[in-house]
Amino acid sequence: QVVLVESGGGLVQAGGSLRLSCAASGRTFSTYAMGWFRQAPGKERECVAAISRLGGNTDYAESVKGRFTISRDNAKNTVYLQMNGLKVEDTAVYYCAADRSGLVSTEPHEYDYWGQGTQVTVSS
Repeated sequence: QVVLVESGGGLVQAGGSLRLSCAASGRTFSTYAMGWFRQAPGKERECVAAISRLGGNTDYAESVKGRFTISRDNAKNTVYLQMNGLKVEDTAVYYCAADRSGLVSTEPHEYDYWGQGTQVTVSS
């Protein structure tokens, strides 16, 4: 069992930056691939970024490439999402998730554990 707790969301103006953090419980964090997902009202949950268990592989949604960076610190049981150049359309609840396979995936159904989410609102 892994408990994930996101933090770092908030209100920011377009063009600004935020860094989301997701702290995981347990001793097996380094065996999980991690993903950041987002869900806006009336839309499906989508993968924003994902990272393999040791951080060697990453994947990003086309809409955030060049603006967002996913990273992880296995010593701190934490995964991060650095978001730069934020746009109004980035507004959503952001969730982190853990995948026991350890492999990068952008499919929500492949993730086993989810955090409670943190709201990101980008104003124009």
